[in-house]
Amino acid sequence: MKLQQLKDQLNSIYLGKPDVIDLCLTALIAEGHILLEDVPGTGKTMLAKSLAQSFESAFSRIQFTADLLPSDVIGSDFFNLKTQEFENKRGPLFANVVLIDEINRAVPRTQSALLEAMEERQVSIGGTTYQMPAPFFVIATQNPIESAGTFPLPDAQLDRFMVAIEVGYPDFENERRLLSEILTNVRRSAVGIASGGDLISWQEEARRVHASQDVLDYLLHIVQATRNHEL
Repeated sequence: MKLQQLKDQLNSIYLGKPDVIDLCLTALIAEGHILLEDVPGTGKTMLAKSLAQSFESAFSRIQFTADLLPSDVIGSDFFNLKTQEFENKRGPLFANVVLIDEINRAVPRTQSALLEAMEERQVSIGGTTYQMPAPFFVIATQNPIESAGTFPLPDAQLDRFMVAIEVGYPDFENERRLLSEILTNVRRSAVGIASGGDLISWQEEARRVHASQDVLDYLLHIVQATRNHEL
């Protein structure tokens, strides 16, 4: 099965973190976006890039920096002197798989450019609404807020992510294996295994999974407990 092949490939690249990979794939099938958090050097970007490259779909990578503008992300309208008309130039956000590296290094107004796209799968530019391609999902990485030059993600932005995963360091054995591969110049890279159509079909199948009322009530009790807890 393609899904198992995809999982095996990711586990062979991102060593010692099968639980992290399972969470990422679960989020994608549940039509959610992923936020990978941790200190520099834990392989966040490598994992996100490998996950994106495993799908044979339009891929875009955006490096968030403090001087990045919203129009650099979603695009803008410009006046064409030849046609004497306004035309739209779409930004790199218009892709099936979007990797946003160090999302918390951009200023809040640039971060907010993602809100509509991630929630409603559409973008408004100059009074015109453009639909995002299907499938569409965002994989973002961020360093801890203690790192210099970062801006905290607002609650509205955090709410757009289905999962926020602290990836952590690999254990001793996997870190030794990683070091050995670096010294012997072994470089693993992901190849396209699944298509965008495969992901859409998995998402449609996930929607058909039955959830009993008892399970729904259990989930709601947990949610309400987090709202009312003193912390």
